[in-house]
Amino acid sequence: MNYHLTASAIAYTIPPLWQMLSLFGYFVGLSGAIGTTVTYATVVRPALRIPGNEGGDVETLRRRTATSLAWAGVLLAVTAYFQLAAFVAQSGNGTPYGDALQPGLIWAFMSAPAKPGNWVSGGTLFLVQSLIVVLTSALLIALFSPHARRRLDRLALPALPLALAAALIRLVPPAPFATTDALLNKVFLQTHIVSGCTWLGGLALLVVLAGTRRSLSERAGLLWADMWRRFGFVALTSVGAVLISGLWLTWQHIGSIQQLWTTTNGLILLVKIVLVFGMIAAGAVNSFWLMPRIALAREADPAASLVHLTLRHFPQVVWTEVALGVGVLTAITFFNGSARAEATGQGAPPVDPSLITAGVVLSLTLAASLYASAKASDALARRQVTAHAATATARG
Repeated sequence: MNYHLTASAIAYTIPPLWQMLSLFGYFVGLSGAIGTTVTYATVVRPALRIPGNEGGDVETLRRRTATSLAWAGVLLAVTAYFQLAAFVAQSGNGTPYGDALQPGLIWAFMSAPAKPGNWVSGGTLFLVQSLIVVLTSALLIALFSPHARRRLDRLALPALPLALAAALIRLVPPAPFATTDALLNKVFLQTHIVSGCTWLGGLALLVVLAGTRRSLSERAGLLWADMWRRFGFVALTSVGAVLISGLWLTWQHIGSIQQLWTTTNGLILLVKIVLVFGMIAAGAVNSFWLMPRIALAREADPAASLVHLTLRHFPQVVWTEVALGVGVLTAITFFNGSARAEATGQGAPPVDPSLITAGVVLSLTLAASLYASAKASDALARRQVTAHAATATARG
């Protein structure tokens, strides 16, 4: 098969700048809304509620968390509006993006009737999504108020399912799916987006919270050790979902390994893959080097060593993950079509039972690998603690 451009191939063209910026902003907004609310509900809130974690450290982190969630609400509202305008500009009416920002044209787009054969119009689905976004943003933005911060759970926890719904509403098609492949593509795409946003947004929230270290006491090391441990599970689950859904999406867009470097879309995907694995490598440093050291510090000297590890070393590695994640979002904005179409002018072939079987086997293998990695990290931490205890006993 010839992987170079042919007469039937579709040449790559870079997307318009407004389309790239609006898409980048939308993913940043989703990462803020989904990642912060998920991380608050599963990591920050449980750690702050552990008996013994009271006093100034807890209040400092609660205030910074509330402020971060409020800014996430602002970011979601603004970026969702610009992305909605991008859809208006792309709706086929030839509307310039600058004009598409006008509320009147946006309302005309959302109130347009459904096309023949569709059960609902695409504009109606965007209207529903916009209402969910407004409600989610309102709950989060309210946390700017000191009075509302005293009811952090009542505002942040309901915002979590709403933020997820704002993204997952894209699963609803205006018309029934024509093929099973179209349904699977939609499901895996949204899984990829939501899990990636959870991962990146959660990392960003924790590094922002780590910026309070000058206001925290030495006892905060124990609290942060628990939060990093809890986020490890969230990150592991997100990574698994990103990789499994990414396998499907890669197959959809790449017909052969050569297309990764013989097509522009393939090169962009290759850059994205390298950045994602860079994030995973940084996470591995946390799991296999820092977490065992944190476990050892809890046994040996929780006051001094824990603060140094959890609020200095750990955030430095996480900042690297955040920077790589921003690179991933930037790479996504350059996609325009697929490497398959660019090389051959054709899309992915229909899914057959053998492909589904191979996908299930790969997914199970990947899940088992991630589970084994988590267990290995725990075992390494226990081994270091045991070895330290044995050394101390021998010296005593």
